[in-house]
Amino acid sequence: MSGGVDSSVSAALLVQQGYDVTGVYMKNWSGDDYGIQADCPWEQDQSDAEAVCKHLGTPFKSYNFEKEYRQRVVEYFFSEYERGRTPNPDVMCNKTIKFDLFMQRALVEGADLIATGHYAQVRASEDGYELLRGVDPNKDQTYFLYTLNQKQLSKTLFPIGHLPKPEVRKLAEQFKLPNAQKPDSQGICFIGEIDVYKYLRSRLPLKPGQIVDIDSKEIVGEHDGVAFYTIGQREGLKLGGQQIPYFVVAKDLEQNIVYVGHGHEHPAMLKQELELENLHFVNPKTSMPEKISAAVRYRQSAEPGRLDVESKKFTFDQPQRAITPGQSLVIYDGEICLGGGVIGE
Repeated sequence: MSGGVDSSVSAALLVQQGYDVTGVYMKNWSGDDYGIQADCPWEQDQSDAEAVCKHLGTPFKSYNFEKEYRQRVVEYFFSEYERGRTPNPDVMCNKTIKFDLFMQRALVEGADLIATGHYAQVRASEDGYELLRGVDPNKDQTYFLYTLNQKQLSKTLFPIGHLPKPEVRKLAEQFKLPNAQKPDSQGICFIGEIDVYKYLRSRLPLKPGQIVDIDSKEIVGEHDGVAFYTIGQREGLKLGGQQIPYFVVAKDLEQNIVYVGHGHEHPAMLKQELELENLHFVNPKTSMPEKISAAVRYRQSAEPGRLDVESKKFTFDQPQRAITPGQSLVIYDGEICLGGGVIGE
């Protein structure tokens, strides 16, 4: 339980359905390392989660995974940026903390199942378990859950996955939850909202270099370091006065150059084929349909394409904008999340 509305309503629904529920807050961050303490209100979040449990009459626990979070998520975050890539820490948090450490500890302590407030669904089939999209297309979180396996799905409940977000808000009011009016968090998994540039600057050194127009080859500005920029970025380039705005279209880590092009759909930003690292299938027994779809970022509609499992290459039917190394490509067969992988160079 994060202290937010989604996990709180999940707990309330499980109590209503007759489950023996224990609420657990995961403390993954404290202190002012990297200048983010002000943006990580863990004390308030834990207090909110505990208040909900008291209201529901359920036991409350707090697990401390700060050391492991720094090792598995924060170090990964920085190492990927150092390589000039753009990682997804929420995917790594789910893979290595929530559905690994948290699940293992909960089961050891006697839990039969774990439940989270994710907008996703689990369905048992003849061949195992399927991970399905949440019914609310604006909140579906399967993009962050594609690394889950059969054992994890067999032990997991997503109590609000079948509900639209407005209905979850109404339920929070009906259950008279003390945090019913709490706004949604938009930040990094169990840390909160942070200034990513400031976060990176706290550890990665500045390495100024040239910003080059990829079409004219002219130097149009100076950057602070390739690591601080991502494909498709417009803000923060300090290249004002353009009739058509510049976007980052490519990066050269070795030459320390950031390439920009005019326009949101610049041809250099479009890509049709990509290679995948750490390719994972939710259920390895599932036969891969010839026609599938995939999303290269959260809340992007999945676009049709084909996967060559042997070469680990995915080819879209149509070129996609701002495919970014380090981010995840998540593969779907309709509403079923089949798996995915990390986008390579």
